[in-house]
Amino acid sequence: MILKKNYSPLLGVLLAGCMLLMIMNPASSLDAALRGLSVWWDVLFPSLFPFFVISEMMLGFGVVHLFGALLDPLMRPLFNIPGSGGFVAAMGYVSGYPVGARLTAKLREQGLLNRVEGERLVAFTTSSDPIFLLGAVSVGFFHDASLGLILALAHYGGGLIVGLLMSFHGRQKSPPSGPPPKAPQPERAGRLRSALSSMAEARRRDGRSVGELLKGAVQSSLQLIIVVGGLVVFFNVLMEMMDRAGIMSALFSFTGRLLSLAGFPAELSTALVSGLFEVTLGTRSAGAAAASVPLEFKAAAGAWVLSWGGLSVHAQVASILNGTGLRYLPFLAARLVHAFLSTGLVLLLWKPFAHSGSGLDHSPATAAAGFTAAPLSGFAASLSWLGLLLGIALLLSLLVMLLQRIKRPRGRR
Repeated sequence: MILKKNYSPLLGVLLAGCMLLMIMNPASSLDAALRGLSVWWDVLFPSLFPFFVISEMMLGFGVVHLFGALLDPLMRPLFNIPGSGGFVAAMGYVSGYPVGARLTAKLREQGLLNRVEGERLVAFTTSSDPIFLLGAVSVGFFHDASLGLILALAHYGGGLIVGLLMSFHGRQKSPPSGPPPKAPQPERAGRLRSALSSMAEARRRDGRSVGELLKGAVQSSLQLIIVVGGLVVFFNVLMEMMDRAGIMSALFSFTGRLLSLAGFPAELSTALVSGLFEVTLGTRSAGAAAASVPLEFKAAAGAWVLSWGGLSVHAQVASILNGTGLRYLPFLAARLVHAFLSTGLVLLLWKPFAHSGSGLDHSPATAAAGFTAAPLSGFAASLSWLGLLLGIALLLSLLVMLLQRIKRPRGRR
């Protein structure tokens, strides 16, 4: 109660201090805002906006309901969420934060998830996209493409472990969501027919024409992408003002002492503190850490930043969850668990999977490969990843159904 009472005045004091620093350093604040705007326009807008529109239209056409019915045998026992969560997970892992939160909020609005299931889902579907992880981080920041495999295994493997752990969240408080149970259908009817029926029913309930659906998808996606851009600009200015006030250097020093006590190189404090606020700055600082720092610790710091997501991403997710009834605290706890899990996985997988990286081109052209790729090629690669993930999930779901069907006759005898 005391924290809640003091929260608003404290926030007001911090914002007033930030405003005072902006007035005292107008040129620096303008440069920081322009840098944030450049990141939003050059990277976030072309990479996120198409996925926002596509996911919105898929909801209107009932595609999410189709995959929900097909993936339910896999998602229920593993993650204790409806099958539609499998589609959200695939979209979230392919397109990066905050698409998973966006789709979770939409499913919550349509009544396909209860509050606890929504909190479980958004906790492990908020992740970096593979284009950023493999291109920008591994090649662009660390200048070593061989790190991509370790970072991907640690980041996405840690996310799946978080999903398994979150399946126990609120299990005793919340019954599973979904439509009321129907009368048992003949085996020949099959799950595919039920899935197609769910898709047709969802399309009928939506009722909008293709033009209206596209218009609504573009409008709502533009609103969200503008919010994302505003938060990116705000946090860039905030970090610049904190740096001007000497707060960042104090945080670097304090974090360096903690790292030294824990047996890690103190030089990684810049990466961790920068990554606390913003992913790109944190991963870039991890790759640019002193040459005396072992590469495995640099990669572990990069994995921590990627899985934590940065307060900028946290603010984006919190703004999306606002009004849905989903709480931010479980998401915060899951991000912390994911960050330390992925860090541990990097250190654990380092010896079996690390390569020397000899023969790789470390030229500036290669280092910039993560940034110079055309948005169209990146979008096509993301769609390929999406198809691959959904295909694997469908095959696993089919395998689960076949195993259940094999066991069922034995139980009846």
